[in-house]
Amino acid sequence: MQRFYWISFFLAFSSSLGVLHASIGDADPSYRSCLTDCETTGCVGSLCFPHCNFSSNGASVDGPWYMQEPLYIKGKQLYCQSDCRYHCMLSRENDRAASGHGPVKYHGKWPFKRVFGVQEPASVAFSVLNLVVHFHGWLSFFILLHYKLPMKSDKKPYYDYAGLWYLYGLLALNSWFWSAVFHSWDVELTEKLDYFSAIALLGYSLIVAILRSFNVRQEAARVMVSAPLLAFVTTHILYLNNYKLDYGWNMQVCVAMGVAQLLIWAVWGGVSGHPSRWKLWFVIVAGALAMLLEIYDFPPYEGFLDAHAAWHATTVPLTYMWWSFIKDDAEYRTDILLKKIK
Repeated sequence: MQRFYWISFFLAFSSSLGVLHASIGDADPSYRSCLTDCETTGCVGSLCFPHCNFSSNGASVDGPWYMQEPLYIKGKQLYCQSDCRYHCMLSRENDRAASGHGPVKYHGKWPFKRVFGVQEPASVAFSVLNLVVHFHGWLSFFILLHYKLPMKSDKKPYYDYAGLWYLYGLLALNSWFWSAVFHSWDVELTEKLDYFSAIALLGYSLIVAILRSFNVRQEAARVMVSAPLLAFVTTHILYLNNYKLDYGWNMQVCVAMGVAQLLIWAVWGGVSGHPSRWKLWFVIVAGALAMLLEIYDFPPYEGFLDAHAAWHATTVPLTYMWWSFIKDDAEYRTDILLKKIK
């Protein structure tokens, strides 16, 4: 169990590190001048974008009246900003390469090559793979409980924590979905949805870590443990969304929640004597080693594969192992409860 919490922690942690907006590239006067001209004229050199066709007051000057709604205009502005950033970045990187200089980051990210409009194709592909492996784990967990293990007379599983893991799986699927969307199209909305989904998953992961490791089974006790943490996570998300998207503060919160659940699971694995604890420890150690990719950040190879995308790749097998541990725990707890009944 601890393993995937560790993965969740590093997801939020690495996301916090990955999108700091004061970078060398976007501070470059030549890049900023190109961006200003593009957002005004809709062109980078001879390349022009029709969705950057705005009047001086920001209203679109093309199309029929029913296309002039604020939401439509906002969408055009986002696409315009995205294309201007991308092509100004390419132009500036070509100039730097011609001068013998290496790539630099723009708006917290390395210069990537788009594939069919996707900004970070490798990260998107690995995010989708994580999504698929999560769905497989969640579905196989459901099949195990309802079709392979014995059930109570009321057709409910003996496993005490089934409902908690069902919700956990849904939050994980949501988090990886928005990760894929964010790496496909980096704008303020997708950035927030990615961050908030990761924070929600991380906070809920801490709750499940506490409930499972301390064997909290009564509903009243679960509510008493969960309520303060749910309130804190909700307040944190509202603060980031409505007051200030503070990357430093968000990183501190994610690190604190991640380290807390990591310690809880690590200690529990040793104290409980769980038969599958080696899987839990494997994910912890492997996840820690994988984070070296985030520490040793490197530019994207051939414009596609960078350290962050490589880290996303490592979480795929760890996700599979984590769900394997969850299913082992379900079998282990079911056997214990059946023995008590007999």
